[in-house]
Amino acid sequence: MSGRFFDDWAIGDRIEHPIRRTVTETDNLLFSTMTHNPQPLHIDAEAAKASEFGQILVNGTFTFSLMVGLSVGETTLGTLVANLGYDELVMPAPVFLGDTLRATSEVTALRESKSRPGAGLVTFRHEALNQRNAVVCRCLRTALVKKWG
Repeated sequence: MSGRFFDDWAIGDRIEHPIRRTVTETDNLLFSTMTHNPQPLHIDAEAAKASEFGQILVNGTFTFSLMVGLSVGETTLGTLVANLGYDELVMPAPVFLGDTLRATSEVTALRESKSRPGAGLVTFRHEALNQRNAVVCRCLRTALVKKWG
């Protein structure tokens, strides 16, 4: 287990997650079809070519999911009780096939749980950046995390 317990976190803690991931056509196509998203920008190369992007645009919900997934190993792996919410989700730049994404996390808030004495709430600001260091996705994630013992 590499996630941290509530007691291990401090506001301002920052992590540069070590795993990076290059987005493939298969990732985008499978995610789009598994989630029943028929948006031509994601699955139709000819329609995407005719768009302002000139190429396939990676499904934004895949980008969001990948960003959170890249963060789990060093944040909540094995210590998570539940994710309570995601706020302020933005995608300031597009993601294209072949882009390599990495993630960062920063703790922005901590609070003891009122209903669960063995857990606390940690709010993370997650960011996904591409190989050009452009932020492609950002959100706040509030997680209910176990305490020691």
